[in-house]
Amino acid sequence: MARGRRKRARIAKRKNLRASKQGTATGLSVGNRTMPDDDVRVLTNEDMEGLLDMGEIVEAVETAYVELGRKIAEGMPRRRLHMPLEGQERTWYWLNVIPGAVPAFDTAAVRLDSSQIRFRNVGGASRMEFPGDFSGFVLLFSIRERALKGIVHDHYLSALRVGATSGVAAKYLARPDASVLGIFGSGTQAHGQVSALCAVRNIREVKVFSLREENRKRFAAEVTERYGVKARAVRRPEDVVHDSDIVVTATNSGDPVFDGDLLEPGTHLVSMIGPDWFDKRRELDDAAIENCDLIVVNSKEQVEIDEQPELMSPIRKGIIGWEQIHELGDLVIGAIAGRTTASEITHHNNNCGMGVQFAAIGHLVLEEAKKRKLGTRLPVDLFMTRRTDVSSP
Repeated sequence: MARGRRKRARIAKRKNLRASKQGTATGLSVGNRTMPDDDVRVLTNEDMEGLLDMGEIVEAVETAYVELGRKIAEGMPRRRLHMPLEGQERTWYWLNVIPGAVPAFDTAAVRLDSSQIRFRNVGGASRMEFPGDFSGFVLLFSIRERALKGIVHDHYLSALRVGATSGVAAKYLARPDASVLGIFGSGTQAHGQVSALCAVRNIREVKVFSLREENRKRFAAEVTERYGVKARAVRRPEDVVHDSDIVVTATNSGDPVFDGDLLEPGTHLVSMIGPDWFDKRRELDDAAIENCDLIVVNSKEQVEIDEQPELMSPIRKGIIGWEQIHELGDLVIGAIAGRTTASEITHHNNNCGMGVQFAAIGHLVLEEAKKRKLGTRLPVDLFMTRRTDVSSP
């Protein structure tokens, strides 16, 4: 009889294990239990589309940088691997890792991307592209519980958190009356920039330039439809800069996209190419940097690690000094002053992704998905090691 009970117990255990591995998207019974709210939620790009308001994203990212400036939040520099792919010219396997933690949201985040990159000439200029399908996720952990609480696709969120970071900086660096936005680029990242800048300033007009006329016309029409502001495609790079209160570069160009001597007093300049040591692209020339009165970056450490040419080139030439570059975390806590006059030319070099950005936006999207019962839920025990001693992991 004892052997029979043990056999039935083993069979029941196997059935429960199989059921728990299948998971559920509805919160129904898994095995012999109902899934609690603290199970791991998996969200695809499609699940997240339209969930968040850009204003609340900007606010959350600002909170993350306040904690970073106060040495409460922590992050580690971005790290990437580049491995040449045999038989494919100028094409590499690309692994991207970005960690950070924000106690205000009880969230630690790790962004992981497995993709490939290639370089090719478009319109006489070198462009970096990401061909083919890829795997891109953000792992979200509870700091207090050490538990994985979410796995979210990163593609949809990425443009939002880059845009929100530009929005945070613009609150302190753009003139309060800024109303005309000029933007280079017509893709997803450009939309993220427009959305965020409209959230922090009363933008009334958007001018866009990109290499292909059909793309810039399409983008202008989309801006008017999405944000309700006047938008028009322009034919020359100088038209983007002239009479613009905010100028943004959101391209995949390998070379400067306009003459930096065209910058006018009072302009706020945003660049966001964020190259690493392997990829020496730049959207701004030395003249643009020289003409700026105040320069703020997301991370000075990343500038140095990756030898980012937009800033390292003018530093090495003696055009600017390292001490003239400041960090966004210091700006938002008042450790450095933002714009002090209407005539200053300010520059936010949105130079890298940071884990604190992903922790902030990841927390927001998980909370909203819970309210709407979106995504796929998996048992947390699939991802937890139950400790029986106090040895290291």
